[in-house]
Amino acid sequence: MNAIAHNEATMRQHLAQLGQLRDAIAHAIVGQHDVVEQLLIGLLAGGHCLLEGAPGLGKTLLVRSLGQALSLDFRRVQFTPDLMPSDILGTELLEEDHGTGKRAFRFQKGPIFTHLLLADEINRTPPKTQAALLEAMSERTVSYAGTTYTLPAPFFVLATQNPLEQAGTYPLPEAQLDRFLLHVRVDYPSEQEERDILSQTTGNRSDQVPKVMEGAAILALQGHVRDVHVGSDLLTWINRLVRASRPGDALATDDVRKYVRWGAGPRAGQSLVLAAKARALLHGRFAATREDVIALASPVMRHRLLLTFAAEAEQKQADDVIAALLRAVPYPAS
Repeated sequence: MNAIAHNEATMRQHLAQLGQLRDAIAHAIVGQHDVVEQLLIGLLAGGHCLLEGAPGLGKTLLVRSLGQALSLDFRRVQFTPDLMPSDILGTELLEEDHGTGKRAFRFQKGPIFTHLLLADEINRTPPKTQAALLEAMSERTVSYAGTTYTLPAPFFVLATQNPLEQAGTYPLPEAQLDRFLLHVRVDYPSEQEERDILSQTTGNRSDQVPKVMEGAAILALQGHVRDVHVGSDLLTWINRLVRASRPGDALATDDVRKYVRWGAGPRAGQSLVLAAKARALLHGRFAATREDVIALASPVMRHRLLLTFAAEAEQKQADDVIAALLRAVPYPAS
């Protein structure tokens, strides 16, 4: 019993640190509470996050503040049209041993060898360089010249992108989008929040974020997330929601058949379960609920639905389809 009590006390301590982490980020970021929560959910679930929003909304500052609050290695890569895969992964250098005169290649690790990688404006670089992240995000490894290198743990990619309608953007391929646990939308602040931004960012106030959490605590919390309970009815509902997003499935609604060309795959269901567990733990609960799924259905699924031309013509968004799914797919009767 002492061991159990010790584990519970340690877990409560880690959960308290999550509150401190929220406060530390709020020291530099005004508002955006839902965005901060979704980033923390991605952190707890061990997944990667894609942040999308117009320039100037604080996406880079938000991720940088998270990196400062965590006692982890943090690197930022500014994605540009001329960025090469080797600029991210690393490259081999020819070195000479001055003692023997022999030459040999040595792998110089790139910025991806870190705990927290900020891929800034990821859709400003061509697909070849975007794809360089694919193995790292999925397998937590980098293969170069026949050798596989393991990335540090924990490892997160937090990527920002500008809206695809802007000039000079390259849409991320579906295979890479599917590697992001959450697609987080960053919207304009409210009137009061924007006034606070104007006040706080034009004075002498320091934006230095205190460090409040170490990697060991994050890894421990990720283990606790896996232990959060998901009831059989909730698991069935999540499965049906994902299957109903596929136009060829018997569960598909009329909206899905009309507006969706390609639905979510099994990874969407896995992501929704993990994200719901992480949200429950973030709120101090040890069982996921229907409300957790409803809150995270859009961030988990919006980048995994490929819409039809009819949806574009009628100005239907993925979020509209997902909202209709949540209403149309009945929760299993107990």
